[in-house]
Amino acid sequence: MQSGWRFASMYVREAWRRALRRVALLRLKLFRHSIKVPERLIVAPTDLRSIDPHVADEILNGRFLLAGRMLETNGKSPFTFTLPSRPFAIRLHSFGWLRHMRANKTERSSAAARAIVDSWLSIHAGRMEGIAWETDVTAQRVIAWLSHSPVVLQNADRGFYRRFMKSLAFQVRFLHRMAPFTLGGLELFRLRIALAMASVAMPARASTLRRAAQALDREFDSQILSDGGHVSRNPRVGLELLLDLLPLRQTYVNLGHDLPQKLISGIDRMYPALRFFRHQDGDLALFNGATSTLANELMSVLRYDETAGQPFKALPHSRYQRLSGGKTVIIVDTGTPPSGGALRTVHAGSLSFEMSSGRHRFIVNSGSPKFAGHRYVQMARTTAAHSTVILNDTSSSRFSPSPFLNHAIIEPVRTITVERAETEDGRDGIKLSHDGYLRVFGVLHERELTLNAAGSIVTGHDRLVVREGYESDEPLKAVARFHIHPSIVLHQSDGESVLLTAPDGESWLFSAPGNEVLIAEDIFFADSSGICGSDQIEIDFDLAEKTEIRWFLSRKG
Repeated sequence: MQSGWRFASMYVREAWRRALRRVALLRLKLFRHSIKVPERLIVAPTDLRSIDPHVADEILNGRFLLAGRMLETNGKSPFTFTLPSRPFAIRLHSFGWLRHMRANKTERSSAAARAIVDSWLSIHAGRMEGIAWETDVTAQRVIAWLSHSPVVLQNADRGFYRRFMKSLAFQVRFLHRMAPFTLGGLELFRLRIALAMASVAMPARASTLRRAAQALDREFDSQILSDGGHVSRNPRVGLELLLDLLPLRQTYVNLGHDLPQKLISGIDRMYPALRFFRHQDGDLALFNGATSTLANELMSVLRYDETAGQPFKALPHSRYQRLSGGKTVIIVDTGTPPSGGALRTVHAGSLSFEMSSGRHRFIVNSGSPKFAGHRYVQMARTTAAHSTVILNDTSSSRFSPSPFLNHAIIEPVRTITVERAETEDGRDGIKLSHDGYLRVFGVLHERELTLNAAGSIVTGHDRLVVREGYESDEPLKAVARFHIHPSIVLHQSDGESVLLTAPDGESWLFSAPGNEVLIAEDIFFADSSGICGSDQIEIDFDLAEKTEIRWFLSRKG
């Protein structure tokens, strides 16, 4: 009953938000011609994202390689074609690919970029509908057009320059009007960054600069937790924000403007959290919507880190724990799903963990796909896609069936207990529990993880405690899943153990005495090239026969 009321309340609030947004859009259309067009741009902020001259060459030859798909235009505007996928359309309309055109410092590259922008202005500038005018896409486009205006405006005639500036000014007004109706999270934070960037890169009154800075400060207060993590609990969001916040900070400094009060302290607070989530291979942990990270993008952000030090053992506000010993790292999700808009993206991965050693990740979560459609994104959010225990093939947090709510979590895990302990012999340990299965099945999941000081032995204990007096209407069957990174090769040693071998030869033996250990096919959603096949280790057990399992990971040699 409670989840039904929660679903109805969320549905009503979302319907009201969309209705108010439509009214705001109508008012914006009515008064669009009253917007003052700036004469020029003052500065072009830097873009820290990686560039690939090959992408620029392909675009010059009429081929757009975006979001794992290709569109061949034969010299025509890409905006005149039916686009291959929604992720492709988002990347095309957000214009982040302009950074690759800057790598090719030729008049031909500039003319091609300008022609594509001009075609967008002709087709989409006045429509305010579809993917091109989604709030986050517009915010990304404003940032990209400001950052890469030199390549677009090089040798541009006066007519194009004015059309470009007129559209930029209107898009900034659009973002300002849409801000009250934008769900909190990365989308709203990026909108505030775009408005702050526009306030310094375009001629603006002092009051406009001040309001944009104050609005950005509010997002730091509401979205960046005290330990530096993001309220969404997605490790990659911090990186995405820093890629835009660092150039914004430098632009404020270069122009001599007063910085937003929270900008420097907020950035400094985010760096330790970014290092916390970094695995031994340099990539970020795959929790709550995180996907693969380009190494050069991460390094381009970390080189500005002035807070360098050893990663924390815990992020108490973001609710993650980290065990480390020798060259081994374990990161554990010990948090309940956040509230608000993050319920639309958060995963049901309570008590899931990842383990890396040396230069490789061995045990991971399946992550979230970069380019795949909605169905795969939702599959990646289920408990089955995480390295934890699932009961009766039911996620620990339950999702809304409604696409209208983007399948937000309506029945979350409510309580997670955490007890950290270090022993005299140097072992680092953690005891956890979550109540996600307590209401439906009357079962509490308890998990213990320990790592020795040398980082060579991991011990695990999963226990499903059936509430006294609770009688289930169906048999209770559990599966402990350990998702394996695609680079790792598995070999079945015997019925109770599996050997995990990395490309450089480092090997770990997984064993669970008294249990049948199986190798099963798996899907890794977060590969940089798209969804790919992988393997997983499974231990199935029936709660009528046993309620706990013990398992071990030991490094060989």
